[in-house]
Amino acid sequence: MSQIEAPSPASYDVHVERDVMATMRDGIQLAADVHRPARQGQPVDGSFPVLLQRTPYGKSADARVQEAAFFTGQGYVTVLQDCRGRYASQGGFTKYVDDGPDGYDTLAWLAQQPWCNGKVGTYGLSYAAHTQAALACLNPPNLACMWLEAGGFSNAFLSGCRHGGAFELRQVTWAFREALQSPEAQKDPLVTKAALESQDIHEWFTRMPWKRGHSPLRWTPEYEDYLLEIWSHETFDEYWQQVGLCAESHYGQFSGVPQVHMGSWYDPYSRTTTDNFVALSKMKKGPVSLIMGPWTHGARSVTHAGDVEFGGQSIVDNNLDLDYNHLRLRFFDRWLKGIEDGDAGEPGVRVFVMGGGSGRRDSQSRLEHGGRWRKEREWPLARAKATAFYLRPGGQLSTAAPEGTFAPSSYLFDPNHPVPTIGGSISSGQPIMVPGGFDQRESAEFYGSTPPYLPLATRPDVLVFQTAPLPEDVEATGPVIVRLWVASSAVDTDFTAKLVDVYPPSEDYPEGYALNLTDGILRAKFRDSWEQPQLMEPGVVYPLTIQLAPTSNLFVQGHRIRLDISSSNFPRFDVNGNTGENPGLSAVKVPARNSVFHDAQRPSQVILPVVPAG
Repeated sequence: MSQIEAPSPASYDVHVERDVMATMRDGIQLAADVHRPARQGQPVDGSFPVLLQRTPYGKSADARVQEAAFFTGQGYVTVLQDCRGRYASQGGFTKYVDDGPDGYDTLAWLAQQPWCNGKVGTYGLSYAAHTQAALACLNPPNLACMWLEAGGFSNAFLSGCRHGGAFELRQVTWAFREALQSPEAQKDPLVTKAALESQDIHEWFTRMPWKRGHSPLRWTPEYEDYLLEIWSHETFDEYWQQVGLCAESHYGQFSGVPQVHMGSWYDPYSRTTTDNFVALSKMKKGPVSLIMGPWTHGARSVTHAGDVEFGGQSIVDNNLDLDYNHLRLRFFDRWLKGIEDGDAGEPGVRVFVMGGGSGRRDSQSRLEHGGRWRKEREWPLARAKATAFYLRPGGQLSTAAPEGTFAPSSYLFDPNHPVPTIGGSISSGQPIMVPGGFDQRESAEFYGSTPPYLPLATRPDVLVFQTAPLPEDVEATGPVIVRLWVASSAVDTDFTAKLVDVYPPSEDYPEGYALNLTDGILRAKFRDSWEQPQLMEPGVVYPLTIQLAPTSNLFVQGHRIRLDISSSNFPRFDVNGNTGENPGLSAVKVPARNSVFHDAQRPSQVILPVVPAG
């Protein structure tokens, strides 16, 4: 991306008209704040291009209002709308599934306004990206461009709500937190809100699955209904193929306007972001662009993720030529105003390659992992070589395939004592889950950890396979796949996989540092089909594939590449009771003896996208 001068300062004042109601096809009215270019306190006559953000988190939140003031000052009408059933909008709130039709109808309403010139761009983070993808699935005629950040489900069954058949419990913490802001809670602060605030979510996580009418959400039935319904849909049925939950089922009619898909490696939507880019960049005129940073969810202006520091070079404001607002403004000016941005012919992909830092502990007690931005022509990288690292007896991981026959590595998985989640690609998880990169060691910070707070690698139910110290740097950039040969004493169980960058011992980290990069899970009954699960026969060996979230990391010379295998990652995912039943509906749990094979006939492996040096 070429360097250009920053755009001129704001040339307009801002006039805000609040709670302007737009009528949807079913008669429900949704509230919007309309921020119009103004002079001396009065809206400027005439029509302008419009920027729209639809959000369930309050259209009047300070950060959104500040963004709107910036864009409006540059000659846009900026419209912030509360989603159905949230804040000032009418109707009942059902997460995700109303946003396609409501978005389409909102764009039709915008087209009728005298201050709209017929061109609408959309923008927003997280749920405000989901709302964009949902309306884009219906291809509204006056949509002109989109900037989707950290959201916009490619397939919520595969990542974002469920993952490998398991349920992402951040949906639980999200529902609990947002119920506090629901109309029911706001209208009845002395009973409903007070009852919600009195609940200890930590205690409730020991009482799963939750029962309808006997959960901490029972005072807000809409939120309880949403959570228990989405948790109950265990197979990839029609529920998951709805607009708003599965863009890939609607790619054919998905809008082909210019669009930017922006995400990050420690974000639960990294796969959604890259999957949408891969599909839409091939199918649509666009252009379609991709930006992938090292952050946690939406933390584009923060230089660290969890306990890991990437340096000032990592944030958008310092290294994508312009601060974030002006970066987006340049995009909108090009596609809504026809102002060329000097970007023609530049690569459509930017990725941040993590790693290569000093490895020291900084003044904030974070690991200096480092990294750098790089421009690319495509994703996945054509030059990346799919390289198998084989699991071998004795905890070895090697590019040399195993020879001969060996006993499998086995462990006892007790679903009543799951492996605790130590960081990772999480959002909306507080106060139960903490996102980002961490040394894979239990501590009081992480839910489910127990004294004496030893490394996860010491647990008997965690299998550890790692390379010898690397003789040279190894960069892995792209999707990561784990292929295992497994057996279990149970009819169903989970297998988890976690890719780890292992630092050698140092003065700052005498025991080394095991940094989590990406992970995944597979519920074994879904090994062949998401629609028609098949139970296992105890003792029979099966092949299965675990899709980890994409990543980009430089494993520095002297480090080790490590793969951890287990059967739980809680509270990130619900815990399989090993009975074949949906753990969202059944509280029955039995232990399982699980085995991973690693011999010549059954070569379990992790496949890394290794980028050649130079």
